Amino acid sequence: MSNGSIRLLFTRLRTEEKILAEAAEKRGLPLAIENVRDAVFPQRQKSGDIFLCRCIGHHQNLAVARMLERSGFRTVNSSRVMELCGDKVATSSVLHEAGIPQPGYRVALSREGALRAAAELGYPVVFKPATGSWGRLLAKAQDMETAEAIAEHKEHLGPQHQIFYIQQWVEKDGFDIRAFIIGGEPVCAIRRYSGHWITNTARGGSVKVHPLDTELENLLLRVYDAIQGDFLAVDLFFTKGGYLVNEINDGAEFRNSITPTGEDIPGRVVELCASLLKRKPSKTGRNKPACKIAEHRGPEVTNLH
Repeated sequence: MSNGSIRLLFTRLRTEEKILAEAAEKRGLPLAIENVRDAVFPQRQKSGDIFLCRCIGHHQNLAVARMLERSGFRTVNSSRVMELCGDKVATSSVLHEAGIPQPGYRVALSREGALRAAAELGYPVVFKPATGSWGRLLAKAQDMETAEAIAEHKEHLGPQHQIFYIQQWVEKDGFDIRAFIIGGEPVCAIRRYSGHWITNTARGGSVKVHPLDTELENLLLRVYDAIQGDFLAVDLFFTKGGYLVNEINDGAEFRNSITPTGEDIPGRVVELCASLLKRKPSKTGRNKPACKIAEHRGPEVTNLH
């Protein structure tokens, strides 16, 4: 058995990080919670450790994972997966290449191109930032006049908003679906309901379990084959024509999914990390997870400097 530990890195201690630590302690797994908000990289680390990266900012998480991987460490998820999931253009391109159903989308580099793209898709459409989470900076355009105003506004927000990602509007009957894949295995799914067209639970949406039927399970396995992430949250629409993959998250919040599904999501995640302690890190970042439980000591909380 490896002498390494699970190192849970964070910049803001949320409920998710706390219950991950509790799950590790319950199982006697070696997990240290470490605040990296003021840390400086690269730095010397103990050989054999695995890093569960939970920094709240996507770009911070990505930077930390890259620095650790360059020093030969295994991260969950890998920086390659973080980079892919954090960019809607990249995610849609990979889904398209894999033939995975998703809403129609267009990418443009100018206001004029964005308006042509919206017209091609047909109104209404949704303007999304290429990077972002929690349903922030989404804008629904019912017609060309609204699209013109949104495009003009985004054009003046700065370079990162001058890549226009525009998605076809999908009728979803007041809910969407979030499904979890851990260690390559579809685990559970929830429905997120809201009176608003944005249904994130972080914005107050309500939750109920969604059955993990054969169609959904097979689709999630295809998503895993395309993305290869250790711990993924997949957002989907359920339409008359079947499921559509909306987005894929590499560092999702999950506290509101445990009770309705009855699944011990944090327990599964720490067990996955424990299984990876026995494996050598991949230099390419294309890490394939294993799912065996290790037996170790409980957690400790520190600041990493």
